[in-house]
Amino acid sequence: MNKILIIMVSVLLMVGFSCSKDSNSDNGAAEKNGKITLETPRQKTSYAIGYQMGLGLKNVIQDVDIDIIFKGIQDSAVNSKEQLTKEEMQKILQEFTQTMNQRMMEKRRIDGEKNKTEGETFLKANASKPGVKVTASGLQYMVIIEGTGLKPTKTDRIKVHYRGTLLDGTEFDNSYNRGQPAVFPLEGFIPGWIEGVLLMKVGSKYKFFLPSGLAYGDRGAGAIGPNAVIVFEVELLGIEPPQPNQQQAPAGK
Repeated sequence: MNKILIIMVSVLLMVGFSCSKDSNSDNGAAEKNGKITLETPRQKTSYAIGYQMGLGLKNVIQDVDIDIIFKGIQDSAVNSKEQLTKEEMQKILQEFTQTMNQRMMEKRRIDGEKNKTEGETFLKANASKPGVKVTASGLQYMVIIEGTGLKPTKTDRIKVHYRGTLLDGTEFDNSYNRGQPAVFPLEGFIPGWIEGVLLMKVGSKYKFFLPSGLAYGDRGAGAIGPNAVIVFEVELLGIEPPQPNQQQAPAGK
């Protein structure tokens, strides 16, 4: 929630610098069918600022009035007298932040319980499917292609292609889409990655089903919610020599 307030304040400051009462300025882009014509640098900058502000407000749009936000921007940018005192605004924004934080914490709690239940149900059913193997830690995996090369050690740098998804198929990371394999120090991975890749030989392709305890746990990561089971397809292409500057391991986006 603090990020939203930072975005709002930053945008107001930017608007303050970019706005002027100069009657010769290029105000008022032509509008047609809900779209405006953006021709000048000032118009394009103004639209970009407004768009970024809109992104920051997406999660709270039901709690605010856009028209009044525009009025607040206008009053602030052209130094009009504010309709609330600075003390009132500070108090209101503090209360708003607290409310939004409480709402987000409650949503994480609900999402975490839902993900935990769904994950446990999935893993129980998945464990009995043909080809699925389960380790002592609870990691589940399938061998898609069994390679014939060397097995990596925990301290090795590995060269891999991989694709990570949630249980519903939502993709959160994919090295194939970037057009080149990734090279990482294995020990920088999440526990399920480390355990799974240590089972592989170079040339192998496995599918891992990671319980949340072997992935990102109750904290989640990016698009990966709290207590989420995640799925990775991993292709081990090689073991690389160590280098001083090593790329960071894959994480949820």
